[in-house]
Amino acid sequence: MGFRARIWPGLGTRSIWFEAFVALLGSGVIAVGTLTPEAELTPESVLLAGSVLLVVTLFLFRRSAPLLPFAISAALVAVAPVVSVGMMLTTYAVGRYVARWPVRIVAGIAGALALGQPWVIDTVNEAVGGLGAVAVTLVLPGALGIWQRTRALLLAALRERAERAEAERELMAREAVLDERTRIAREMHDAVGHRVSLMVLQAGAIEMAARDAGRVEQLAGQVQTAGRQALDELRQMVGVLRGSEVDEDAPLGPQPGLDDVHRLVASAREAGMDVELRGDAGPVDAAVGRAAYRIVQEGLTNAGKHAPGSRVCVTVERRPDALVVTVVNGAGGAPADAGGGGFGLVGLGERVRTLGGRLDAAPRLDGGFEVKAVLPA
Repeated sequence: MGFRARIWPGLGTRSIWFEAFVALLGSGVIAVGTLTPEAELTPESVLLAGSVLLVVTLFLFRRSAPLLPFAISAALVAVAPVVSVGMMLTTYAVGRYVARWPVRIVAGIAGALALGQPWVIDTVNEAVGGLGAVAVTLVLPGALGIWQRTRALLLAALRERAERAEAERELMAREAVLDERTRIAREMHDAVGHRVSLMVLQAGAIEMAARDAGRVEQLAGQVQTAGRQALDELRQMVGVLRGSEVDEDAPLGPQPGLDDVHRLVASAREAGMDVELRGDAGPVDAAVGRAAYRIVQEGLTNAGKHAPGSRVCVTVERRPDALVVTVVNGAGGAPADAGGGGFGLVGLGERVRTLGGRLDAAPRLDGGFEVKAVLPA
């Protein structure tokens, strides 16, 4: 196996070809070696030497240059039709490894002329016999070679298509995972971040009202309530992510919508924020209402973190073809150290664009900040 592979790369799986080649080559060398300048050059010796040359070229060049052994076999069959077996092998090689149809046709015509020899046909029987020989020796092997080539190309195309489809599925799966991670991060920020920000504001208010025991007790109760709500929302989301392992005791309920904005504003007021709610939009689509709720939630969260003590105005306006949600806060005191990476507005922008709306967030000339969203309704 190693010796054969060193002689000709990739030959290890073609042992039959190798043994046939060695045997025919050895016999050809012996036959040619018997020819001396004084020896008579007989047709048999020429035919034997040509056969050996045919075998050598067929073995070495049947893939890279199949027309070379085909030309040798056509020349041999023109001299001695009994060696038509070589023509069958080379015709198959031409059909298998030559891609261009004009070359195949020209080779087929040349082989038919060499095999049939129409110039020596005198009777109808000879013509029929010549046609039969051409059909068996040229047409059938050539058709088999073309069929095998077509089959190999089809299998290669199907394999490439399957590999490409598999790669596309893996890419889509990775993109789906990234999209899901982004969605989860956005929901976590919206659901928990607001509660935690309120807790930070209420804790600061406790420090300011340290001498008023009643106020401290009220604010402490609000901190506890906000903390429990944050834990409940976090527990619900984790339960949804765990799928079949969801805790039966986890609170399950509908997603907040536009009708819950009043409760959201009341919660912010209890935390000590000065919030005014204007407008009444009425019933809207559930997805639009949920986006409006998140916009107000994020606006109140940012106002509490970055402009504590400022007045906040929340406006919900229903237009004929849109729902406009605006959260405006004035210039506040020193920002509270509430952390946060500033991804809330980015998530809101993605949510609004998904619905086909527009989100604008920019500072105002009076030192405040405005978040305005136009949602299709």
